[in-house]
Amino acid sequence: MSERERKPSEAIETWNFVFPNQSNPYGNMFGGELLAIMDSTAALAAIRYSGRTVSTASVERVIFKRPIFVGDRIKTVAKVVLVGSSSMMVRTDVFVDKGGDEGDVLSTTAHFTLVAFDEERNPVTVPDLIIETDKEKKHFELAEQIKAHVGRREGRIKNVVEKWK
Repeated sequence: MSERERKPSEAIETWNFVFPNQSNPYGNMFGGELLAIMDSTAALAAIRYSGRTVSTASVERVIFKRPIFVGDRIKTVAKVVLVGSSSMMVRTDVFVDKGGDEGDVLSTTAHFTLVAFDEERNPVTVPDLIIETDKEKKHFELAEQIKAHVGRREGRIKNVVEKWK
C-alpha cells in the first residue's frame, strides 16, 4: 500500500461586480447569487488541491455579516481547511472592496464540503493536508468543530425520522 500524498492548501481568489439582476428591489445582493459564486470558488480551490473533478456535498455555517450592494466589487477567497479520505472542507470568505483606508471588509463566510471523484464518478482519495501557520491551525480546528456538529445534528435528525416510520 502506498503512502498518501501530503500537501499544503493554497488560497484561490476570484473577483466579481454585483449587477442589478443579482439583487432585490432594495439593491442588496441575493444570498443565492452570492452562494453560487462562493460554491464555484470553493470548487476551484478543491480542484486545485486534489487535482480531481469535484462535486459539492454540503454547505455549513453560512454567516451573512454585512450586506452587499449593486455596484460593489467583491473578492471571494477559498481554501481547503480540512480533508477526509475523499472529501475536502473549504472555508470561503467574501470581502467587499471598499477601497481607500477601509480596504476589504468581510461580508460573508461559509464552509463547503466537496468530494473528489474519478472519471466513473467514484470517490477518490485526496492528499493529506499540511498545516503550516497558526491561522491555518485555527481554521482547521474550527472546521473540525463544524464537522463534529454536523455529525451530531445528522444523528438527531435520523432519530426523529426513525420515530415517524
